[in-house]
Order: sequence, then C-alpha cells, then structure tokens
Amino acid sequence: MSNILIIKHGSLGDIAQASGAIQDISDNHPNDNLYMLSTKPYYDLLKKNPNIVDVIIDKRLSRFNLIYLYLLMKKIKSFKFSKVYDLQNSSRSKFYKKILFPKASSNIWSSSETTIDTKENTSKILNNSVLDRFDYQLNRSGIKTVNVLKPDFSWSCEDISFLIDKYKLEKYILIFPFSSPHLTIKRWPYYNDLIKKIKEYYKEKYQVITAPAPNEIDIAHKLNTLCILNNDKALNITQLSSLIKHSAFVIANDTGPAHMAAHLNVKGIALFGSHTTARKVSIERDNFKAIQVSDLTKLSADKVFQRMQEAIS
Repeated sequence: MSNILIIKHGSLGDIAQASGAIQDISDNHPNDNLYMLSTKPYYDLLKKNPNIVDVIIDKRLSRFNLIYLYLLMKKIKSFKFSKVYDLQNSSRSKFYKKILFPKASSNIWSSSETTIDTKENTSKILNNSVLDRFDYQLNRSGIKTVNVLKPDFSWSCEDISFLIDKYKLEKYILIFPFSSPHLTIKRWPYYNDLIKKIKEYYKEKYQVITAPAPNEIDIAHKLNTLCILNNDKALNITQLSSLIKHSAFVIANDTGPAHMAAHLNVKGIALFGSHTTARKVSIERDNFKAIQVSDLTKLSADKVFQRMQEAIS
C-alpha cells in the first residue's frame, strides 16, 4: 500500500470538474491511500469525498516565505508519496515539483508538462478543454479513464431537509447572478427582468430563489427572489450543492455554482460573454447548457427566458 498525492487548490468550479479525475485515480489505485493538497476553503468539502483519506492544507503563502515553504515541504515529504497527480498545473505546483521530485517523469509526477509527448503537441493539448486535458494527462500516466469526462459531484451533497422545511421549498428555479468582485465582466445585467418574466409566466408553479456567498448577500437582497440563508449566513458548500441538486433549473453566470450544477447533472444554463468559452471550461453536459455571446449586455432577458422554457420541460 502506497500514499498518493493529488494537487488541486481550487476554485470551487475546478474542484467540481476534478471529481471524475479523482474517481479515476482512486479506481486505478484500489490498494493505495489518496491524499489531497488543497486550500482551506475546500478542506471540509474534500473531506467528504469518499476516495480521499485526508486533506493537506496549503496556505499558498509567498515562495519567499522560507519558513512556511520548508514546513510544508517537510510535511509532504513525511508521507513518502510514491506518485503525485498535479491537477492544478500551475506555476506553484511546478515549483513544488522542483523541490520534491526535481527530475521525475510522468511515472512519478503526472502533470500537463510531464505527460505531453512532443513539443508539437504542446499547443494543441493546452488549448483543449479542461476535461480533455485531464483525460490526456491521466491516460499518459497509465490511468484507465472512465469518469474524467463525466464528473459526478453528487458526493458533495448533505441533508438540507431543515432548509427545505424552513423555506417551504418545492419546485424552484435557482438564480446565481454573481461573480467575483474582480470579474464583473462575467455578470449578465438583466436578472431582475428575467425573474419578472419567470414569475409572470409560471406564477406559482416555480419559486425563484437565490443562494449568495457571504460577500453577495447584499446583492441578493436587491433581487426579487427568495434568498436562502442558514441562520442569516451563507450556506456552506455542501448545503449549496444539495440546494442545486434539488432544483428544477439553474441560471447562472460563469461561476462556481454553475460548474457545480453542470456536474450535479442538473438542468440549467450558464451565460458566457467574451471572457472565455463554454467549451474551454467544459461546462456543457447532457442537461446543462450555455449561451455564448460576444457581449453580455446585448443578451436579452427574452432570449434567456426562451432558452429556459425549451430546456426546463
């Protein structure tokens, strides 16, 4: 029995996307112990994953913080990992490789960099979608992939019957009009217009709700929706996951909850502007689709409502 390390720092959408890759790594290492190197916001979430023995927290402090770096590397080395799967593929994780396994090939350290077979393939592979890159990386590392292209994030759910009862939720449409403060380019500006259309057309058939993060509560109260909170605080990730899982439909910007919905096999639509493409981030699934436009300010509420009507039935 060996110890195996998987590196995935975040974000929330990235964790959801990696669910299939983690499952495949686990299935191909049935007698080994899998550990995750991640960040504190995802510690409790990843501890729920049945394939993970434990989570090592990386505070991602400056590389020049030599005391922190020394202690983190010492802790990682203490597990005597026989193989590392770098699903983050960042400059930071590459830096860790130089310290931990400086000369390792893909049989020890699996990453985009160590698994691309020729220089000619580099540009092609790195321009693939997120899940296609995972699939290529794991296959080149000797992993038989079954789940990587169809992540299942349902392991993240918990019992929220107390919230269902408190808010008397039955059939509901879940709206996520938010984005990170520094990524306002992702925000579609016409959610209240859409909410009005939904309520006028469907009347009492569906409740329209939202579930904000801690820094989004003020924004949520400006919407004509039912704001779902737990004791006046934002839901934790596993509660949010369950709320999404039980929804009739999700409409969201390109944010973490949209990726959660996609990999929870929920019906819904994500709205994309010019910041990236739906294909690149692997968000479209059997039930979850995207509307891609060059300018979100020119995407009308009528268009989104029409697409929702076609998909919700």
